[in-house]
Amino acid sequence: MTTIRLTMAQALTRYLASQKTVIDGRTVPIFAGVWAIFGHGNVAGIGEALYQHQDDLPTFRAHNEQAMGHAAIAFTKASFRRRMMAVTSSIGPGATNMVTACALAHVNRLPVLFLPGDIFANRRPDPVLQQVEDFGDGTVSANDVFRPVSRYFDRITRPEQILAALPRAMAVLTDPADCGPVTLSLCQDVQAEAYDYPEAFFDEKIWTQRRPRASDDELAAATAALRAAKKPLIVAGGGVLYSGATATLADFAEAHGIPVAETQAGKSSLPADHPLNMGSIGVTGTSAANELAEEADVILAVGTRLQDFTTGSWALFQNARKTIVGLNTQVFDATKHRALPLVADADAGLRELALRLEALKAPDDWTKRAAEGRTRWFLAADAATAPTNAALPSDGQVIGAVQRAIGTGGTVVCAAGGLPGELHKLWQAGAPGSYHLEYGYSTMGYEIAGGLGVKMAKPDQEVVVMVGDGSYLMMNSEIATSVMLGLRLTIVVLDNAGYGCINRLQMATGGANFNNLFRDVRHEVMPSVDFAAHAASLGAIATKVASIAELEAGIAAGLKNDRTTVLVIDTDPLITTEEGGHWWDVAVPEVSPRSQVNAARKEYEKAIQAQRVLD
Repeated sequence: MTTIRLTMAQALTRYLASQKTVIDGRTVPIFAGVWAIFGHGNVAGIGEALYQHQDDLPTFRAHNEQAMGHAAIAFTKASFRRRMMAVTSSIGPGATNMVTACALAHVNRLPVLFLPGDIFANRRPDPVLQQVEDFGDGTVSANDVFRPVSRYFDRITRPEQILAALPRAMAVLTDPADCGPVTLSLCQDVQAEAYDYPEAFFDEKIWTQRRPRASDDELAAATAALRAAKKPLIVAGGGVLYSGATATLADFAEAHGIPVAETQAGKSSLPADHPLNMGSIGVTGTSAANELAEEADVILAVGTRLQDFTTGSWALFQNARKTIVGLNTQVFDATKHRALPLVADADAGLRELALRLEALKAPDDWTKRAAEGRTRWFLAADAATAPTNAALPSDGQVIGAVQRAIGTGGTVVCAAGGLPGELHKLWQAGAPGSYHLEYGYSTMGYEIAGGLGVKMAKPDQEVVVMVGDGSYLMMNSEIATSVMLGLRLTIVVLDNAGYGCINRLQMATGGANFNNLFRDVRHEVMPSVDFAAHAASLGAIATKVASIAELEAGIAAGLKNDRTTVLVIDTDPLITTEEGGHWWDVAVPEVSPRSQVNAARKEYEKAIQAQRVLD
């Protein structure tokens, strides 16, 4: 056996550089690069190793560890999980800064390789700077917090351990069912230790998309359910996009006359102008989709984990005789809420169902109702996005302006606050993946870093980030990174002077206006943030606009700029689109000295009676 002597970090980076995939007939590196913020715990070990691989494993520097995790996540989401990135940090706070990003990737089933530095395996300098000490367990490290939010976790305490750990990591990162974040916690002394590695370990390895097929028994049960359906509905989740099943879904829906509703992750599975696309479903759903969901007797849930926003906290599907067919690569998701499981790749499963259903069509009156509801919804959506003479525009009106300025050819990016709900309802998505929302973990601060990751995956497309003032203040430093890397973004900041979304939820549950909008927080001086000046200080071209018309013009002009452009507009914190939507289970206190809370509790108790968790 021929061997080569390398440090553990050198072997790791060489291995990552040799992993490939095939996209559109071209063999490309499966890792598009590594995000790195160096510190003690990774600068001497993996930092030196990455320097040796600058050409075949590029290194990118961010300004915040959580943000670089978000950028890596957005890249793989925009790449439909076919390519990915790694992220490395120092030990201590640099590592734990990445835990939120790791959790985000875990919830959204997205592959990212986290490589946090760790304490010394040999324990000679214990306690090393930034080490967390457990008085009763000498094996504990701060990096143990990655365990519950990683699909696979390993602490590398000897250099030869990566011979087993790295192939296991790749198997998880590329598995359609177990896909998610992997954490390899790298003890800093072990990164620098040498070992005689087999040269064959570094042979090029090509990873291709696995497409599991359904069992005959599950196919038969799913087919029987759909054949008996009088009011069938398809719910398209993110698995449709990751499977590349958008064309197959369109063919299936058209062949059988079944309307389609989309989750946050699944939006853009069908273009918005497709006649069977009812738009968003659930808490942030359209009236067209939700009216059908309430009566549907068979719900074909394709590639969705059926989160509470999708199901209206399990109060949306009101047909007591309903059947859910869970078409999913992951058994855990396919069997939720007593669904008939159809464990398969979305594309393969839809194709096999189509063969068995043959020429079966949904009843004409059901399809006609869907079309009528869709027409009514578009009229409501047009009204919600049209400009008015109001002193402050709504989020919906800003969305309308952005949509008119970029059309359906670009990609919109967002994550948290009130915007995701309005975008889910109102954004008219074009190509698959042109709607990029992180709403599984609803992570404030994802937006700008996420936009950067999307732009890395789609360098030739327009990427528009929509972000509220709250999220902007939490994490904005990757504006500077976008300028540094020459990756132009258009960023629209909606300033409603606080946390408007949670303020509305506070009011809806009977709470007093408290600690959300700036006017309701403890202060000596009312905050007044000049977001345009701040963005300009990070290198962007930034402007504050005074109207919807100015915003549209500013976006159009910004598309011609040579670097990231930021447009800031003041918005109303209270206005949302009244049409569509659905109840969401947010527990209201049983007792309170405030009459508003007690009244909200009575309404809550009525609402939970509609939940159908077991039928």
